[in-house]
Amino acid sequence: MKRLNPPQRQAVLHTEGALLILAGAGSGKTQVVTTRIVHLLKDKRVPAENILAVTFTNKAAKEMRERVTGMAGSLADGIVVSTFHSLGVRILRRDIRALGFKPNFSIYSTSDQSGVLRQAMRERDIDPKAIDPDRLLWRISALKNKLIGPKEFSPSASDPLDFAVAVIYPRYQELLKGFNAIDFDDIIMLSVGLLQSVPTILTFWQERFRYIMVDEYQDTNASQYLMISLLARKYGNLCVVGDDDQSIYGWRGAEVQNILNFEHDYRACKVIKLEQNYRSTSSILDAANSVIRNNPLRTDKSLWTASGQGREIDLVVADSELEEAGKIVEGMMMEQFRDKLSWSDFAILYRSNAQSRAFEEKLRMERIPYVVVGGQQFYERKEVKDAIAYLRVIDNPGDEASLLRIINFPRRGIGDTTLLRLNQWSMEQDCPLFEALQRVGEITGMSESARKTVTAFHSMMKAVIDGFDSRSGLGAQTNALFNRLRIEDEIYRTLNDVSQAKKRIENIEQIVNSLAIFEEQNPRAGLSEFLERISLMDEQESDDAKEHGKNAVTLMSLHSSKGLEFEHVYLVGMEEELLPHKRSVEEDPTCAEERRLCYVGITRARKHLTISRCLTRRKYGAVEERKPSRFLAEIPAHLLNDTSSDSGNNMPDSATIAEDFFARMLGD
Repeated sequence: MKRLNPPQRQAVLHTEGALLILAGAGSGKTQVVTTRIVHLLKDKRVPAENILAVTFTNKAAKEMRERVTGMAGSLADGIVVSTFHSLGVRILRRDIRALGFKPNFSIYSTSDQSGVLRQAMRERDIDPKAIDPDRLLWRISALKNKLIGPKEFSPSASDPLDFAVAVIYPRYQELLKGFNAIDFDDIIMLSVGLLQSVPTILTFWQERFRYIMVDEYQDTNASQYLMISLLARKYGNLCVVGDDDQSIYGWRGAEVQNILNFEHDYRACKVIKLEQNYRSTSSILDAANSVIRNNPLRTDKSLWTASGQGREIDLVVADSELEEAGKIVEGMMMEQFRDKLSWSDFAILYRSNAQSRAFEEKLRMERIPYVVVGGQQFYERKEVKDAIAYLRVIDNPGDEASLLRIINFPRRGIGDTTLLRLNQWSMEQDCPLFEALQRVGEITGMSESARKTVTAFHSMMKAVIDGFDSRSGLGAQTNALFNRLRIEDEIYRTLNDVSQAKKRIENIEQIVNSLAIFEEQNPRAGLSEFLERISLMDEQESDDAKEHGKNAVTLMSLHSSKGLEFEHVYLVGMEEELLPHKRSVEEDPTCAEERRLCYVGITRARKHLTISRCLTRRKYGAVEERKPSRFLAEIPAHLLNDTSSDSGNNMPDSATIAEDFFARMLGD
């Protein structure tokens, strides 16, 4: 408490009733939230099980939980610190029977959802060439985030996509329920449905969570907003923390109005602003404030720091994207050598992932280690999904998407024609697909060899399911299963590249390792909990996240950078149609969210910021002239150091750096 500034301390001590903490970038909000929880536990004697803290990523939840435990010790036992979706799953695991599901429901990934959607499209005779399945899935997802179910949806008569949604959405939900499965967006929608429709369930959770805190409140969507409102309605002890200036996820349903309207929704609420920044220099904060104040609909606040003015912001103007990459990387090399920095102190941030190519090429050329955040996730790799599908079927034999994935992996001669006949028959008989495998002898029009193969597969899986102890020895049992299936042989057989095959086999080994580690860390949990954890894994929880801690330059999109900070940030491509993005300008001429995105990028920098733009870029091979971003014009000129007028001393090439290096070595 002694380390907190007056507004922070005020936020910690206000525990009863509604509280809105407007926390600017780098203002120490995590310290405030965790200290507030410990104050409730230690000083107010609130039982841990009556406290709920909700955030958006597993990483943030883990960090918050560890901080609270470190300060409160055993008093924190029983506290729930989770993501919105983990909270939703907690509610559903206890009470989903009221909606006609079994508690061991599966949570489908995007690829699993796509398979179910395509099945619904086939059944309803909708051509995937006429209506893009991905667009259809995206639209259904958006409807669920707004709590619009199949019965509530009213299509527009003139929109073909709306017509397809009206036809497919109900069948898609029926298929999911038939598989005892839900998709990611169902987690919140069904949880809210339970809380709204069953008063005893709502009362149970309201009594359980008497003190609620929500981090990053500006990123909540309609369904998350209603979930929290329902839980907090009885006791009213709701504390939300956020910054409307950092609301950058409108494209995935976030509604900035939730935080802007909080004072209206909770009229007796107290508002506390955290404006002192502990991360950046005054130059960086002055630039950020100058940009964001041009957004008309925002709360009035302005970041300041006691850490000094710092260096000017470097502005790099390049003729092309190749020259931009060259100037940035060569300047980075000079900064790294001169200030004895680690490569991990540098980050290159861009609006579009396609911008990374030129920087990657230049970094490789200079042999500088780098990591691109946003690559393929571990649990989304084909061989991993194939192997995990076996565990999903063991946990829930009704999971038909996973069953179809493993029925011919490793290859056992069950072809598409056999699968089609099995699917048709199971639908005609209204029986689960796993049961159809057992009754394959009743299906006409199938060869004897196909029947034998299907029967053998069913018998093998039935024995595995019956003999699998889902509460202990998960790693050893899974390893034995993979050996029995000869997955390694299958990978070697299907890949000519031995090195690639070894990498994929290592990924299979990692599944076994993950299970063993999970079991050590969670002795009371079982297979269902492990599968739930990987289903709820954050988008950026991938190998890239592991690489992020290494001594390497980070390349990432502005959206991915939120919550991070670096000694030196390069905000590249500061041009119209890039930042702000052309598509966003068409949707919102005020560019409010794009301006917030620029603000987020600027405030990632601790010590120094470099902004770059190009005079020309190539598009489909043709050279196009580029205009500077309107956001660049909003930064006062006295904060910028235009390096394009320099003689080259600030931006030396790699040869000059090498000469300087050896000269210093010889001098020493």
